Amino acid sequence: MQWLAVAVGGALGALGRYGLNALIYQGYSGKFPLGTLCVNVLGSVAIGVLYVVIVERYLLPAMFREFLMIGLLGAFTTFSTFSLDSLALWQNGHPGLALGYILLSLILCLAGAWLAIALTRILL
Repeated sequence: MQWLAVAVGGALGALGRYGLNALIYQGYSGKFPLGTLCVNVLGSVAIGVLYVVIVERYLLPAMFREFLMIGLLGAFTTFSTFSLDSLALWQNGHPGLALGYILLSLILCLAGAWLAIALTRILL
């Protein structure tokens, strides 16, 4: 059953990432990989909330961890795409954008997860 939960969550996460990227890139023509950054920050915030709800407070059954945290968010967030986007920026002559993207991704995703955990602990 855990395999099915991860698989279904993964399929939904991939569709969510695809849909959000399509929405973000409508009319956007910049070089900066804004869609990947938004997906990773949103995924980091979501995993912070789910960590408190599922792992710390047990407000959802543990089986939701596989579906939501491993499957859905594992497929939704895009670290491999982040890596490729970073390298592409660097190799295409935009080292400043590459470094900015890397730093923004790390800072915003870590801050998002930390803030989500702190706020969810307060609210629950």
